[in-house]
Amino acid sequence: MAVKKSAPDTARRSEKSRRAIYDAALALVAEAGYPKTTIEGIAARAGVGKQTIYRWWSSKADVLLEAFIDLSEQASREAGPQDVYVIPDTGDLAADLKAVLRLTVDQLKDPRFEAPSRALAAEGVVNEEVGRIFMAKLLEPSLQLYVDRVRAAQEVGQVRRDIDPRIALELWVSPLAQRWLQYTGPISYEYTDTLVDYALHGIAPR
Repeated sequence: MAVKKSAPDTARRSEKSRRAIYDAALALVAEAGYPKTTIEGIAARAGVGKQTIYRWWSSKADVLLEAFIDLSEQASREAGPQDVYVIPDTGDLAADLKAVLRLTVDQLKDPRFEAPSRALAAEGVVNEEVGRIFMAKLLEPSLQLYVDRVRAAQEVGQVRRDIDPRIALELWVSPLAQRWLQYTGPISYEYTDTLVDYALHGIAPR
C-alpha cells in the first residue's frame, strides 16, 4: 500500500527563510556597514537565493529596515507583556514616559540592536533615501506614540493645551538620540528620568 506523502509546509519554510534573511541582514550591516552590505551577501549568508529576497523586498534598504523593526518589536516583547504599539496611560504622564524611555535605553544598549541601528542611523544621515525610509517606517510610528500620549495628557489637564506635542517630545527623545549616537555621555535610567523631569517641570527657579 502506497503511503501518501504530506505536502511540504511552505508557510513554515518561508518563515524560516525570512528569519534567516533578517539575521543575515542585521549581522552584515553591523560587520561591514550599510554601503558594503548587498542583497547577494545577505542571500549567501542566509542560505537562500537572491530571487527569494527580491520576491519579498525591492531593495536592501527594505530588507534591513524590516529586519530592524522586527528586532525592535522582539526586544519590546521580551521586556514585558505590554502592547508594544502603545505607551501606557496610567494617569501619571511622567511615570509613563520614564517607563518607555527606560525600555528604549535597554534596547539601545542591547548588542543585538546597537550595531545595526548605528549603521542604519549613520547611513540615513548621508543617504537621503535611507534616512527618509528609516523615518517613515521606524521613527515616525514611534514618535506618534509620544504624540498620542501627550495629547491624552492635554485632555485631562496635565499638559497645557497650547503645547505642540511634536515639539514637546523632542525634549526627551532628541537628547537621548544625540547622546547615544555621538557618545557625548552615558545613557541610563537616571539620565532619561532626568530628561522627563526637566521637560515636564522646566529648569527655571520655582
